[in-house]
Parts: sequence; C-alpha cells; structure tokens
Amino acid sequence: MVTACALTELGQGEFLGELDVMLEIYASAMNADAASLPGRRDLMRRHATFPAFRALRARSVTGGPAVGFAYGFHGESGQWWYDAVWSALARAFGMPSAAAWLADCLEIAEVHVRKDHQRLGIGSRMLTTLVSGRLERTAVLSTPDKDTTARRLYRRMGFRDLLTGYSFPGGSPLYAVMGADLPLRPSTW
Repeated sequence: MVTACALTELGQGEFLGELDVMLEIYASAMNADAASLPGRRDLMRRHATFPAFRALRARSVTGGPAVGFAYGFHGESGQWWYDAVWSALARAFGMPSAAAWLADCLEIAEVHVRKDHQRLGIGSRMLTTLVSGRLERTAVLSTPDKDTTARRLYRRMGFRDLLTGYSFPGGSPLYAVMGADLPLRPSTW
C-alpha cells in the first residue's frame, strides 16, 4: 500500500534549517538514544557540505509535519565512511573490488521514515527519487546487519550485501554495507 505523500527537494540551507525535524524522524525510525543526537546533528551538517549533496523531505499531501527524509552525496576519498568502507572492501576482496563499488559512487547516508508511517511506500519513493538522474555508477549504504524493514527495502530495490558483520572503526554495532548499480533495477516493485 502506498500512501499519498509529497516529496520536496531540499537545498543545503533548507536541509540545515530543518535539522531538528530530521533528527526527530531519525530518532523515531532508529529508536535512537537522545544522547547520540548531538553527534548525529554534527554529522548531518558536515554531510550537507559534501559534493553533489541531495536531500528530500516526505510530507503527507494533506500537510502536517514531515514523515520522512533521505539524503546522499558523491562519495570520495577523505570522507570517513568512504575511507573506512574502501579499506574494508579492499581487505576482504581486493583493491579492484573496492574501486568497482566506490570509485564513482553515490553514498546514501540516510533514509528514514517515522515508525507510524513505515511500510506505506514512502521509503521506496524517497530512495527511487534520490537516485534518479544521478551520474554515479553505483549507490552504496550501510544499515544494521539484521533483518529490518529498511534492509528488506534495500534488497527489493536491487541492493546486495557487500560486507556483513562489519564494525566501523572505533567500534560500532554490526552493519551490512550494501551496493547497487545505477540506475536501480529493483527486484520487485
């Protein structure tokens, strides 16, 4: 079932102006500890300065508060996530594999929908819109390494596991790093 929602593209300034709303959605979707939100805010501010940054907000067509957001940017050397994943892929599968996935990639940093609006097609629409028209060859992301609504969505949209059981430098819960060729070729709509 797809709910009627309007997607709005946000420029860098609009995105930064709505960080409080985005953090509320993130906290709802991820069951995030409030103590982690200041660090997430700083990360999101930094991401907004990365090359080819693109952000979307989802809102019900009847108005009201935002129910979801997504953003991504061109991944490149010097970005923490990119460098960590490049090293892990190179160790696991060799430099050619790391280059195949990351040399020209869209890093999908966040795709979140409020818990009470999940499984209504909003995440699929945001992801499809976020990657449409991108010039990068691949799209990459990380998600908790468990069977979640988000991970099932990514698989349906054509993403496959590149790394599983991956802990980012400095320690973290286990993640799956996933990748897809662009344009997306969803396995099922």
